[in-house]
Amino acid sequence: MTHEELEEAVPLYAIGALERPERQALEAHLLSGCTACHASLKEYQTVASLLPFGLTPVAPPENLKAKILHAPSPIPGVVEAEPAPARSSLEPGEWMNHLFPPIAPAHSWPFRVAMGFATVLLLAGGSYLGWLYYTQTTQRSGELQQLQASVQQEASRVASLQSDLQRREHTVAALKSELDQRAGEVAELRDQLIRREAELDDMRSQLAQRDSSMARLARQNEEFAGMIKNPSSRVVSLTGSEAAKSAGALLLFDPASKKAWLYAFNLPALPSGKVYQLWAIDDKPVSAGVFGLDAGQKGRMLIKQLPDFARMKKFAVTVEPDGGLPQPTGAIYLVGQT
Repeated sequence: MTHEELEEAVPLYAIGALERPERQALEAHLLSGCTACHASLKEYQTVASLLPFGLTPVAPPENLKAKILHAPSPIPGVVEAEPAPARSSLEPGEWMNHLFPPIAPAHSWPFRVAMGFATVLLLAGGSYLGWLYYTQTTQRSGELQQLQASVQQEASRVASLQSDLQRREHTVAALKSELDQRAGEVAELRDQLIRREAELDDMRSQLAQRDSSMARLARQNEEFAGMIKNPSSRVVSLTGSEAAKSAGALLLFDPASKKAWLYAFNLPALPSGKVYQLWAIDDKPVSAGVFGLDAGQKGRMLIKQLPDFARMKKFAVTVEPDGGLPQPTGAIYLVGQT
């Protein structure tokens, strides 16, 4: 017999429905160690042991007990039947009864039909279990696919959020850089404003000085005009020396107020740290004051007190260090007689 035929004979063996040759062949196969057939036999024996409980109980006949009680007893002296011959080595022994508990044989046709029906039910139950397993597996597979799709969707969303976050970080960095640049520009503008304010203060100071100079010059001009108009005023003309041939000056003296006014023109520009100094000369030179030049190379000086004008014989202008000296040391640029 082939292995497939032996597998088909296992259910019949479990219910004791095999013929002797087939039973011996299956038992020899089980002795060879086939685990699949052993497992199948145990399952079918379990099912077969439950089959009697599915039958409808039938009440025994009422005269069964009387028949048993009136059955003839064994006759004494009757020779007992000869013992059965020794069983073939292929027949099941005690070891088979130990592995597979014996089940009372049933050779009736209804019992075989019941066994076939049980086999069909067993196969149908197995098929249903297989179909149920397949359905659950398919459902779980669909759920798993949906879960994987959801995970992929969430991963795409996370990637999109990360990309958006990176873009915003780049935007923030660009805005920060631009803010730093604007802060630098504001600081530079603040410095420029401070410089402009300083320049404006300087210009205001210069304007105030010019206003003061203009006011002083206006007063001097008024005094100069008054001296010119005064018929008692004395005039001394100074001419240029070899150092400044085109230069000249006028010295007005008011005897009443003892004031004098000097107006010089075409004098050379002064070196740095130098001034022009006027000298009134009698026996020795006496300083009458120092003056500078304006942008037009003109010099003006008001002498508030010039005593002993009548004694003075000569007036001269020299170049001296800034602030003047007690005695002349520089070259003479202007000179005049009284």
